[in-house]
Amino acid sequence: MKFVHTLMAASLALAVAGQAQAAVTPAEAAKLGAELTLIGAEKAGNTDGSIPAYEGGLTTPPASFKAGDSFRPDPYAGEKPVLVIDSKNVEQYKHQLTAVTAELVKRFPSFHVNVYPTHRSASLPQRVLDNTVKNATTAQSTDGGNGIDNVLPGAPFPIPQTGHEAMWNHLLRYQGVNIASKFDSWNVDSTGVPNLATTGIGFINYAAYSDLSKPVSGKDTFYQIKLLYSGPARRAGEAILVRDAANPLQQPRRAWSYLPGQRRVKLAPDLAYDTPNPGTSGAAVYDDSFVFAGALDRFDWKLIGKQEMYVPYNTYAVTYVKDPKQLTTPNHANPDLVRWEKHRVWVVEASLKEGKRHIYHKRRFYLDEDTWIALASDQYDGRGELYRGSFAFMTQSYDKQNPDATTTMIYDLISGAYNINGLVGPHGGIKYSDPLPQVKWSPDSLATTGIR
Repeated sequence: MKFVHTLMAASLALAVAGQAQAAVTPAEAAKLGAELTLIGAEKAGNTDGSIPAYEGGLTTPPASFKAGDSFRPDPYAGEKPVLVIDSKNVEQYKHQLTAVTAELVKRFPSFHVNVYPTHRSASLPQRVLDNTVKNATTAQSTDGGNGIDNVLPGAPFPIPQTGHEAMWNHLLRYQGVNIASKFDSWNVDSTGVPNLATTGIGFINYAAYSDLSKPVSGKDTFYQIKLLYSGPARRAGEAILVRDAANPLQQPRRAWSYLPGQRRVKLAPDLAYDTPNPGTSGAAVYDDSFVFAGALDRFDWKLIGKQEMYVPYNTYAVTYVKDPKQLTTPNHANPDLVRWEKHRVWVVEASLKEGKRHIYHKRRFYLDEDTWIALASDQYDGRGELYRGSFAFMTQSYDKQNPDATTTMIYDLISGAYNINGLVGPHGGIKYSDPLPQVKWSPDSLATTGIR
């Protein structure tokens, strides 16, 4: 009889694991708008005042901003660093740095971290925040956290209970609805020579936010991106289309590519997980995009907790740099252009599941409490050695109530190379657009737009 009861309990546990699980109770959700912001961040500042209280974010453009322009001047350009972390004091501050940041400080005398006053500049539309509050008690995770169900456009789990939930907040982060920006991607090799990897136009549709009243579930597309390359000459005319669904176990990532030499659109199922991204010269894989993008199913995800850390933030000097040569310096990006601030971040650790394949065996992600944007990551190889690290350069589009992290970079500590992607400054900045007609999101559209 004991064996039968044990078997029944095990069967019930498996059944429950496959069902949708709600996030928090109404009593817990009542913290949103009280001690927590509506997105789930702590309203109060920290004890020593180095992180201020949240007061609504940056919604007033600086006087130098031209209304309607896509180039956004730095509202904090006149500020000076309050702290510089270099090889002399890195041991004192290493616990507030990502592992890769600390390693770069130790490895290169030219690398340093300029810490500026902290500004909690993030601001999101009220309807997105209202949906987030509703999600706290109604959004559900499915298939062991790998999928989501009944999620209104907003953060699905503003009071996360698991690592999966925190990562879904990043995947469904609000960065506007439609973006159509021209950008550059640069690779800097181990000898310090920068090479233009791609120039193109990136059309991004945060499809979950196209209808703020419609929940996303299962096979629904929550994100899609179309890249049309115009340079360098060897890549001109290439095009890529990628779609991600709310449950990648039900609907895996769909991707298509167009190569001018072949004159046809092809399915590209390998544009996921740890397939090397050719545009980075091997410095990154596809799920390194935007620090992390893609399915969660190859890792176990542990919510470590919240931590005060120095991270890139309000990095207008990077996102809107007009001359890439100012940024793409040998060994590392020009540290005098990168603004660091102390912010509270959620730390999530991913460990490779037994029997699954990926070049990373452990990853740590650092998610901004005010936006859920993954601001940085550390990646470790199969030997447990620090391998790579990514950074996102967050700015607030103060004229749109849109946080943005289009510009990202990744360092490969083994090869000594790094990649900077999404440099929009040379082409006028972040450009928000009207939605593309649905026909423009079809795979067949790649052939007509990609021909050179």
